Amino acid sequence: MQPKVGIIMGSHSDWSIMQEAAVVLEELQVAFEVAIVSAHRTPDRMATYARTAARRGLQVIIAGAGGAAHLPGMTASYTTLPVIGVPIKSTHSLDGWDSTLSILQMPAGVPVATVALNNARNAGLLAASIIALQDSDLRNRLENFRESLRQAVLGSFANLEIQKFNYGSRWADSDLSS
Repeated sequence: MQPKVGIIMGSHSDWSIMQEAAVVLEELQVAFEVAIVSAHRTPDRMATYARTAARRGLQVIIAGAGGAAHLPGMTASYTTLPVIGVPIKSTHSLDGWDSTLSILQMPAGVPVATVALNNARNAGLLAASIIALQDSDLRNRLENFRESLRQAVLGSFANLEIQKFNYGSRWADSDLSS
């Protein structure tokens, strides 16, 4: 299958976080490719990857980066494809704030969508949602995925031990229809 999503990261150490995007894309049957391209150590490789992504059939790029986190923004500067940045709390990070703010604070004109720190799974879901705009089968799979989340929440409530408290406290679940 032709990859529709590119998952890129600055170093192999980012894979422990970024693999969650791959897992959810696999669950949703969205073809993807993975590459290590560093904005600082391999800038020409990064530029070539971004410039050729659309021509190679990619529709979305997920870029994970820690520290200064230039990879998502620099990638976005070389392509008009949607780029989703995943800030990564790296070994030498300022508790992840450096990468989060670097990705969030893109200048006007070069947007990068940003998910929460270390949340590559949501990046995969967002990429799938973007592709699903023109893929009804994928849209159905996403709807089924969301329904499974809803059922898991409802199931978790059913498994709670309900304690009785004073002052008329009660669980409101029976009052909620959906």
